[in-house]
Amino acid sequence: MRVGRFMAMGAALALPVLAAAQDIQIEMLDIEPLKYEPLEVPLGDVTSETVVAATVGEGAMLRGLDKLTGQVVDFELANGYSVNFGTLRVDMAQCRHPSENPAGEAYAFLSVYEDRGAGSNLFQGWMIASSPALSALDHARYDVWVLRCQLGAQAQAESTSEGEGSD
Repeated sequence: MRVGRFMAMGAALALPVLAAAQDIQIEMLDIEPLKYEPLEVPLGDVTSETVVAATVGEGAMLRGLDKLTGQVVDFELANGYSVNFGTLRVDMAQCRHPSENPAGEAYAFLSVYEDRGAGSNLFQGWMIASSPALSALDHARYDVWVLRCQLGAQAQAESTSEGEGSD
């Protein structure tokens, strides 16, 4: 039993000596950098742009999701105001919508802060109602996105009268 133990210790001590005796060779490979060829098919030129006039709404309808509890909360937020949702504070600068189609789209400029405003800024920018993932809040527990702009009384009356006359 003792002889086996001494042989194992001897082998363990000899390994570093054997490894040091080996020559390590490093080979350099001759690899040429990738070459990109220009695209032979023309993609075309932009011949027209569509510019849509935007109107500032009075506020926005936002939706918040607590991913932990599954609770969904809808809240209205006027331009220039804040709301607390869970541990977040959501500030809205303004909500805009297309002038010709007030119910068609919504763009809201939001700022979202951790710890009810005392923490770091988690998100600041434009959120788009039809594409919430395009510019989204990245938070482990909460999601907040824009549903639509809140219209003024005059804009609401115009959009309902237009809708009634299109039958």
